[in-house]
Amino acid sequence: MLDTLTQRLASVIKTVRGHARLTEDNVQEALREVRLALLEADVGLPVVREFTARVKEKALGQDVVGSLTPGQALVGVVHDELVALMGGTNAALDLATTPPAVILLAGLQGAGKTTSAGKLARLLKGQKKKVLLVSADVYRPAAIDQLKSLAAQLAIDLFPSDPSQKPVDIAVNALDWARKHYHDVLIVDTAGRLAIDEAMMAEVKAIHAAVKPVETLFVVDSMQGQDAVNVAKAFSEALPLTGVILTKLDGDARGGAALSVRQVTGVPIKFAGVSEKMDGLEPFHPERLASRILGMGDILSLVEEARKNVDEVEAKKLADKFKKGKGFDLEDFKTQLQQMKKMGGMSGLMDKMPAQFAQAASQAPDLQEKALKRTEGIINAMTPLERAKPELIKASRKRRIATGAGVQVQEVNRLLNQFEQMQKMMKMMKSGGLAKMMRGMKGMLPGGMR
Repeated sequence: MLDTLTQRLASVIKTVRGHARLTEDNVQEALREVRLALLEADVGLPVVREFTARVKEKALGQDVVGSLTPGQALVGVVHDELVALMGGTNAALDLATTPPAVILLAGLQGAGKTTSAGKLARLLKGQKKKVLLVSADVYRPAAIDQLKSLAAQLAIDLFPSDPSQKPVDIAVNALDWARKHYHDVLIVDTAGRLAIDEAMMAEVKAIHAAVKPVETLFVVDSMQGQDAVNVAKAFSEALPLTGVILTKLDGDARGGAALSVRQVTGVPIKFAGVSEKMDGLEPFHPERLASRILGMGDILSLVEEARKNVDEVEAKKLADKFKKGKGFDLEDFKTQLQQMKKMGGMSGLMDKMPAQFAQAASQAPDLQEKALKRTEGIINAMTPLERAKPELIKASRKRRIATGAGVQVQEVNRLLNQFEQMQKMMKMMKSGGLAKMMRGMKGMLPGGMR
């Protein structure tokens, strides 16, 4: 998501290249591109106007110092303003209250409230919180069953909802249960509608008044574009929201909701849904998303993802192998595929890498789950010697491997080509290519990092 915005903003650098400083004329020209890029990404017009006005005010007359080009200087200003637009820093949940702390989820049907309730419960469980889930949605037949299934899958306590009761009574009974059973957090999943209506708003306001949540989170589908912003405005006027959960940020929509919803609601985006899996809810970091939008990558999130998922023993074995001057072979390639799978596949990794490096890796294999299994099957059909010395694999060996893996010879050829691309990437990293790239990026980073 936001790839188009990234590409359009990349052209901003070129529009002011060669100038000694940022002036009214070259800033105006660059901001025209910024304005078009934001509008194409479905950012609301009032938000775009305010954003470009602030960028212009801060950029005009700014001296281009050190190794910065005027384009990089302007990108620095745009980065800072994108961060400010999305809330500045990550806003954590405020659960500082006498337990149980109540979290109320509100939003339209289909926004992802129930799934977000499960993901949030999982995240809090990982923080050693005793969580109770409850569904106050008695209208959608599958809503209660869906939450029950998620709770069982995640081993989270669930309050049994009675569809014959009023939603307010269900929420109040769940709160009483949470108190008696010493839960730290109660997450209330409320009903939504396909569109905003008075009955839905009255109901969620009544639940809010009855359980007095410390966190009222508006769940919004980022793929709704401008509609998401209009819905956000309506909910913020009806409820004292404390934050936003932006779902489906991994989708292919234009993504303007991420840049508009903070401005419209006046409350921070606290979490972003980045995959359909139960671990796919992440704290929202405005500065990291701003860096990704501008093609700088999101190295911090990548490092955090690696810490969670990468097998340190395997990583050390590969590092030691490199130190001894041994090459990268197909057995290493298979291990790396398995590690990448844990981190969301190549698409998940490249989404967080700086544009320069992501482009170099564009020839990497399609690492979706089915393709991964097929790739592993081909490598498993090879002998240990063939994995260690891929150059030995000629026509007859390819035919034998293809038969053993149950694939066509063309797929074996494709795998070997992909392996060569991965080898080049590993050589680049071994020879300091990644470090050189990071040093080159420093000139584009805002603030003290320059």
